[in-house]
Amino acid sequence: MTQVQILMYHRVGHFPGRVKAHGALYCHLPRFRAQMKMFRVMGYTVIGLDEAAAGLRGEQVLPARPLVLTFDDAYVDFLENAAPVLKAHGYPATVYAVSSLVGATSSWVAPEGLEPAPLMNAAQLREIQSLGFTVGSHTVSHPRLAQADDGRIRSELQDSKVALEDILGQPVKHFCYPYGSHDIRAVNAAAEAGYLTATTCVRAAATPADDLLTLPRKAVSRGDDVFGVAWKLLTKNTPKNPQLRR
Repeated sequence: MTQVQILMYHRVGHFPGRVKAHGALYCHLPRFRAQMKMFRVMGYTVIGLDEAAAGLRGEQVLPARPLVLTFDDAYVDFLENAAPVLKAHGYPATVYAVSSLVGATSSWVAPEGLEPAPLMNAAQLREIQSLGFTVGSHTVSHPRLAQADDGRIRSELQDSKVALEDILGQPVKHFCYPYGSHDIRAVNAAAEAGYLTATTCVRAAATPADDLLTLPRKAVSRGDDVFGVAWKLLTKNTPKNPQLRR
């Protein structure tokens, strides 16, 4: 069966003394470098979401071990730390930006006891686009969509798409549900807004049986060395909970 592994990263850098409970927000830069080397050693081919979507729909043949890299929130440290490593390997990646906080900080983490970090501004988003990376939408304000009313869900998905397209000068085709929080209303709103794909936090491999607007991903945490990431790629391929269906 065709499987596409999709990994979820957030920040990449050096993070001494961070809160252990939020490990999925951080990837130590030396470990990130080692993971990028490991993918090639294990025979994975890193592809973009456009290619993954076409392969999952049966429109083109995928490589033997396709792998997609995604980065939530569009932190400045993606440009500073992750992008040079990815470019050195020739790897594509998708970065999801929160449209109303472009050039601001990740203020939504403050209630969790974390220090907000800088997010890329418009020029930096255009820069990573010029480097060959894809910018997707992560809503207007990073809410838990399953807890929002219908009107807000629609505006969070539609307005963020329009705002980011104004910044980037090209279509924004990919979306990510903040916190992985979504329900059938959010999935339908993603379809209505015209997104090609939307990613969740459901831990599994993506297959042709998945709706492109509820694609599963596997989170990489600060505690994951190359062996931990390899284990996640080779296992954890069946979701614990049934996926939403439109």
